[in-house]
Amino acid sequence: MKTLTALVRRNTLLFFKDKGTFFASLVTPMILLVLYASFLGNIYRDTFLMSFESYGFTVSEKIIRGFVSGQLLSSLLAACCVTVSFCSNMLMVQDKATKTRRDLTITPVKRSTLALSYYLSTVLTTLLVFLVALTVCLIYIATQGWFLSAAEAALIVLDMVLLILFGTALSSIVNFFLSTQGQISAVGTIVSSVYGFLCGAYMPISQFGEGLQKVISFLPGTYGTALLRNHCLGGVFRELERLDYNKAIIQGIADTMDCNPKLLGNTVSIGGMYAILGGTTVLLIGVYVLINCTLGRKRKEA
Repeated sequence: MKTLTALVRRNTLLFFKDKGTFFASLVTPMILLVLYASFLGNIYRDTFLMSFESYGFTVSEKIIRGFVSGQLLSSLLAACCVTVSFCSNMLMVQDKATKTRRDLTITPVKRSTLALSYYLSTVLTTLLVFLVALTVCLIYIATQGWFLSAAEAALIVLDMVLLILFGTALSSIVNFFLSTQGQISAVGTIVSSVYGFLCGAYMPISQFGEGLQKVISFLPGTYGTALLRNHCLGGVFRELERLDYNKAIIQGIADTMDCNPKLLGNTVSIGGMYAILGGTTVLLIGVYVLINCTLGRKRKEA
């Protein structure tokens, strides 16, 4: 345990010592918040208004802003909790490139302990970055229209932590097979470009073709997005119910925004979403430790 703690501390300090990587990880969510608000905000607003106008209803400006800001927050966290994990997890590859990993494996340190230290330090650094980002995002939501309850705010943090655990496990497996800065930069670019679409962060999955929807329904990141959608927009839906808006309209909007994803034709409950995302995360962590203990012995340490 002391060895693991020392390695986690070492990895975490090295991350914050690299000002470039830390700054990039911290600024990325902020930049995306501005870009989302500037470009996706109007799209979300128009979609929300069209849903009501098609039924001949109007809705207040405060509710519109609350809906748009909630969707922006859920989209930002759903995509960045995973993509930034790849950026924060570069030390594993850097240690290979600088031969530091070879020096570490010569010592009595177990490979499983070393692998777990990279994972835990990445989770810690990514979480610290996103606690700052989430604070900024919540301030933004407060200026637009606050409908979140204390429980929902806590659940958003829980969703964020779970997605960071998932993203770190996924990036750890991918990064195990990389050995240069160029490789991880290329992978990071690909993940940043593609993941947001696959998890429904940029565009609701309900807007995709039926075949693609079925494929995406098997991806665990989909349910991380759905959890965030439910908790970020739950207060807006409650306010609409309080104002006696047609429940069919509210349900239709929730379905359109992927709050009620389907798997094999069945709607997945909130508990089911947590089970899928949490179970997948545990499985990925196990795979990551396993490949370090087995393949790590066979691979020549770079």
